[in-house]
Amino acid sequence: MVRVPLTEDERERGERLGRALRTARAGRSMVDVAAEAGISVETLRKIETGRIPTPAFFTVTAIADAVGLPLDELRAAVAPAGSPPLSQAS
Repeated sequence: MVRVPLTEDERERGERLGRALRTARAGRSMVDVAAEAGISVETLRKIETGRIPTPAFFTVTAIADAVGLPLDELRAAVAPAGSPPLSQAS
């Protein structure tokens, strides 16, 4: 299987995702959050640093649940500036 290279926008979105999740994790350890989300610490580290810029939806929701970050807030944090609100997105 050949993986299509990510665009610059996709890489930047992955970095925004990682920052948002890292900020929401606040003072909690990666070990605690990863265990609660049911993922490895290395996977969490890669997502938070943008090395996995397009993680699976269920992985993202598990992390967001573990850190208490509502998905609508996560979407707002990850969306590029000037994006329409979720209710207006197609």
